[in-house]
Amino acid sequence: MRVPLLDLDAQYRPLREALLAAMTRVCDSQRFIMGPEIDALERELAAMLGVRHAIAVSSGTDALLLALMALDIKAGDEVVTTTYSFFATAGAIVRLGARPVLVDIDPATFNIDPVQAINAITPRTKAILPVHLFGLSADLDPIMDVAVRARIPVIEDAAQAIGSTYKSRPLGGIGVFGCFSFFPSKNLGAFGDAGLLTTEDEALAARARLLRTHGMQPKYFHHLVGGNFRMDALQAAVLRVKAPHLEAWTEGRRRNAARYRRLFRESGLEGAIALPIEPPDRRHIFNQFVIRTSERDALKRHMDGLGIGTEIYYPVPFHLQPCFADLGHRRGDFPHAERAADESLAIPIYGELTAAQQEAVVAAIGQFVHQRVGASR
Repeated sequence: MRVPLLDLDAQYRPLREALLAAMTRVCDSQRFIMGPEIDALERELAAMLGVRHAIAVSSGTDALLLALMALDIKAGDEVVTTTYSFFATAGAIVRLGARPVLVDIDPATFNIDPVQAINAITPRTKAILPVHLFGLSADLDPIMDVAVRARIPVIEDAAQAIGSTYKSRPLGGIGVFGCFSFFPSKNLGAFGDAGLLTTEDEALAARARLLRTHGMQPKYFHHLVGGNFRMDALQAAVLRVKAPHLEAWTEGRRRNAARYRRLFRESGLEGAIALPIEPPDRRHIFNQFVIRTSERDALKRHMDGLGIGTEIYYPVPFHLQPCFADLGHRRGDFPHAERAADESLAIPIYGELTAAQQEAVVAAIGQFVHQRVGASR
């Protein structure tokens, strides 16, 4: 059985008519930039995420950049963050001339190690940027406790974690900013690039909204040098159709994660394959279901040969990326992230995945493991 890593068509088909109607509504209005669709989406997402302000933007990357700009992060400043994430986390910092101060991860969760993050703070630290990777919240309390006392803003990179919670609190409203992505592969995906910036702070929300449109208010009068970070109205219309289904889709992913755990256990694979964890104080929304094995590359080749989709997130940590060579790091500096980069493999987890497909995925992994065990005898 061939199993794709992600089947967007399975999500699209039941919503096709509603999505086409929403896009037609925008086309008929000829309001493609800002306007009522954006306003309505911001209200609806703010209510869904339990935050005062939701600011629709052009991508998850631009949400990060806008948050940093709103905090006036500039050349010479330091931002503490993880070395293991999608490139935009560190890239947005460097684009403003600031320095990403990288730290290692907690090997159990893939998220930033809070103790190392705290220890990396210096007088030049102007923000801390934890990432809620793969749909699981970082351990925020230790970071927030120190950051609040030191008056250092915390920006949550929640690009992969919409709907996830930390100690019953939705992500995106715990730090001063939350940054979300609606890239098509996300749990809530647009029909192209789109993102969201959230905050509880009235003044920061106003500043971010100003920066989103070249610092312009009113038209052609510019108070700040901002950028063009606006979400298209067509993307807003699509997201308004899809957002009410997010909770059901998330529960589908969580059911599939529970089924995987049972299948791996019943197949006797738990010792050979490490599964993702879900601490009791957090809700995992499984943007990815990431397993670990020291034979990751060979397992991926095996799965590819059977037509089962997998993906490596992420093969090269930031500290080993050529573009960040001037940070002065080398292999061995962050061993947990390096090991995760060498061992991690995402397998299909989307909500529409069937039980039969999951059984095929686990059977394929079991075949690989048993072949390896047999060959070693």
